[in-house]
Amino acid sequence: MTRWRPLPDALPREARHLVEQLRQLKDRTDLSLAELARRTAYSKSSWQRYLSGAKQPPRGAVRALCRVAGADQARLLALWELADPVWPYGPVSPPVPPRIPAEGVPASEAVAAAVPGPQHRRWRAAALVAFAVIVLLVAGVLWAWPSGSE
Repeated sequence: MTRWRPLPDALPREARHLVEQLRQLKDRTDLSLAELARRTAYSKSSWQRYLSGAKQPPRGAVRALCRVAGADQARLLALWELADPVWPYGPVSPPVPPRIPAEGVPASEAVAAAVPGPQHRRWRAAALVAFAVIVLLVAGVLWAWPSGSE
């Protein structure tokens, strides 16, 4: 059985519960992280990050661990669904104290602007999709445009 380090204090309760369950499942397999990596599509270092609470495990990693351990996926995927919206953005670290707001800016707005969250991820994904669509449209127009050398 692996001797696990304590999880970060900043990890929300739902995320902590998911990681604890994943750790128990990994221990049940009696596999090292290297062996687990060989049996799944995730590297040893990725498993280290997921099982230390440093990074949110993807749904596929939860499924893969359940498959390797012969465990029921439904329960762990339900825990993943609960942890997903509250998982900290980026590496888990103690909360950063809010900056002193500029004069005339409400403190709640200053804190909200200083702390990225799930909304930031959605906007970034939407911007990347929009950029890809624009690139494809421009490429299509350039390809269909008559070259004028007839």
